[in-house]
Amino acid sequence: MGFILGGVIDHFVPREYISHILARPNKRTILYSSLLGFLMSACSHGILALSIELHKKGASNPAVVAFLLASPWTNLPITIMLIAFFGLAKALYIILSALFIAIVTGLIYQVLESKGIIETNKNTAKLGEDFSILADLKKRASRYNLSRRQLLIDLKGVYRGITMLSNMVLWWVLIGMGLASFIGSYVPQAIFQKYMGPTFLGMLATLVLATIMEVCSEGTAPLAFEIYRQTMAVGNAFVFLMAGVVTDYTEIGLLWVNVGKRVAIFLPIITVPQVIILGIIANIIFK
Repeated sequence: MGFILGGVIDHFVPREYISHILARPNKRTILYSSLLGFLMSACSHGILALSIELHKKGASNPAVVAFLLASPWTNLPITIMLIAFFGLAKALYIILSALFIAIVTGLIYQVLESKGIIETNKNTAKLGEDFSILADLKKRASRYNLSRRQLLIDLKGVYRGITMLSNMVLWWVLIGMGLASFIGSYVPQAIFQKYMGPTFLGMLATLVLATIMEVCSEGTAPLAFEIYRQTMAVGNAFVFLMAGVVTDYTEIGLLWVNVGKRVAIFLPIITVPQVIILGIIANIIFK
């Protein structure tokens, strides 16, 4: 689904629109990108494709990172799933904490970008102050002629977008899933439960495990609930969920290759302390 949506964006959404909404160096840009992540009902693997597509279309690097962090744990299907597993209060804590991390991290990235510490997106289109998406959309709609030939052109354009995204993203996803399958097959589940108690060391062990386990968000939610059921540590479950995004080698590798090496390096540096602190607070609140 992420590749299909990415192909649709690649063909139908002009670079100027993404640049206009998600490339301005202000706080609203991070809020917009986080909200967009909430509206996107795609797992962490599907979001990789969409994030890279937004980058190609001109979204700023801070906006791409905020979108990447917000979507897997704040989208609507996962919200319902987490409430079903953890109950309303615990689920809301997890979701709001994930959204908090996405926004704070995006704002920090904006500061880093303004100081030249991280790379900027060279795909961003330069627009005048009077540019209007609505006016431009009306012009394009008036020129669009729906016909069988045009439909064929559009389908080919979407397919090209899907193919380009697959070449950039799919290998990273396959590597991650292969490693996760290896860990899932050869590491006994009892080890997970024994070393993930509601302590700081248990939380670090959970962080390491989640880094190694490359599972999509829909697959991680039941695993996180099992950790909670065995240890009664909400914070550890939260760390397990979030670490699959903030320390995920698939996402870091993808950012390294396609967005910027410094953008990738700063992702765990900025996010991991936030995840640990919020996990400790969760263990205290829901003790």
